[in-house]
Amino acid sequence: MRATIIHAPGDIRVEDREYPTVQLPTDVVVKVTATCVCGSDLWPYRGVRPTRKPTAIGHEFIGTVESIGSGITRLAVGDLVIAPFVISCGACPPCLNGVTVACEHLAGWGGRDDSGHPVDGGQGEAVRVPLADATLVKVPGDTEPDDALRNSLLTLSDVMATGHHAALAAKVGPGRTVVVVGDGAVGLCGVLAARRLGAERIIAMSRHADRQAIAREFGATDIVAERGDEGVAAVRELLGGVLADSVLECVGTQESMDQALHSTRPGGALGFVGVPTGGGEVPLRYLFDTNISIGGGMAPARTYIPELLADVLAGTINPGRVFDVVMPLEEAPEAYRAMDERRAIKVLLTP
Repeated sequence: MRATIIHAPGDIRVEDREYPTVQLPTDVVVKVTATCVCGSDLWPYRGVRPTRKPTAIGHEFIGTVESIGSGITRLAVGDLVIAPFVISCGACPPCLNGVTVACEHLAGWGGRDDSGHPVDGGQGEAVRVPLADATLVKVPGDTEPDDALRNSLLTLSDVMATGHHAALAAKVGPGRTVVVVGDGAVGLCGVLAARRLGAERIIAMSRHADRQAIAREFGATDIVAERGDEGVAAVRELLGGVLADSVLECVGTQESMDQALHSTRPGGALGFVGVPTGGGEVPLRYLFDTNISIGGGMAPARTYIPELLADVLAGTINPGRVFDVVMPLEEAPEAYRAMDERRAIKVLLTP
């Protein structure tokens, strides 16, 4: 099969790999119908995270079940499934508490499973899925998704679930004012999540016209292009002299965390989901003095997918709009370049 491999910073290749097969009773093999490049994939691509050897990459995909292990009880050949961005068992204490990203048997796509077997990356033609009954979410019915539905289903693998996590951590709800820091796919999904949870006013911080347009489509009532003190002042002016009740940090840099923290009113809440990329430390004295609460982290996508899936299937939300470019899998190197150079918000790859 063909799969995307990262060899070194800036060196993405699509290569032949052995087609996956069931290795354990709890495995299934999924034929990938859509995958994508994530903003966090850019960290090894840019050299922020090291690549020590050629590694299969990609952690977001949907597809159909091709074969199943003898221990599988919840899935069948032909099922359309969504893969969360990590593998989890569904039975350990963290999973039972909904924190599937802290699973005691956690594994990642492109790594190794709890038994030591290699796991395929998500950006390929097929993937062996360990612990499949617990990890995968079946899309109900026999509907063949059109492109729009396919795109929205794929966002549930990561970015829509992550935006939702940020909104929950920031205590977004009816009547709340919200600021979203970051206009990538996660930030845009954070806007949509805030609207879905009933926020009264949503300010998207964005400097890019195409991203601003999607933010408004998703429910942003205002756009702030300024950064730093000017950005805080613009938020304060829009909100009548106060700062936001809830702020979503969706980037992961020191600058974005500072922007988010200083856009939050005393007693407000900040939800952070940007993958930390060096810096981003939170000043405890500032939190102490302002009574700002802060939460978030890696989103337990597997916990959120069923709830969000119901809204996608009902047409209540359409997060797939974040995909502004579709390319064949063979063009994965160009997909990475397009996202790295901010010529694309998020690129969907079709095997």
